[in-house]
Amino acid sequence: MDKVARMVEPLELRVRADKRVLVVVWEGQRAELAAEYLRVESPSAEVKGHGVGQAKLVSGKREVLIQTLEPVGSYAVKIGFSDGHATGLYTWAYLRELADEQAARWACYLADLAAAGLSRDVVKPPVLRSALR
Repeated sequence: MDKVARMVEPLELRVRADKRVLVVVWEGQRAELAAEYLRVESPSAEVKGHGVGQAKLVSGKREVLIQTLEPVGSYAVKIGFSDGHATGLYTWAYLRELADEQAARWACYLADLAAAGLSRDVVKPPVLRSALR
C-alpha cells in the first residue's frame, strides 16, 4: 500500500443507529456524512453519468437511509440505500473528498435543486447538472 492510500484509508466506518449518518474516522479527522448527501453524490454512473457533463441532479432523497455497508477489497465500500440504490463504489479517496468538500458540495446541490425547481422531498426525473450552469 502506498503512502497516499494509507493517508486516506479510514480507521473506522460506522452507521449511526438511525441510519441517517455515516461516521468516518481517519487519523486526525472525523466526518459525519448524511445519507442524503452520500446518495446525491453517489459515484455511480446513475448519478455521475458516463462522461464529462453527464452528472445528474437527483431529487427527493431527504428521507433516504443507509441500509448496508459492503467492503470492496481494501479500497472502497459499497453503500446500499433505502431507495434501492446500491451501485456506487465509494473509494477511500472519494469519501475523504466528500468529507473535505462537504459544505461547498452541499451548497452547490441546494442551489442546483432550486435552479431546477426540484426539492429534497419529492422524487422527480433527474436533470443534467451541466444544463443548470
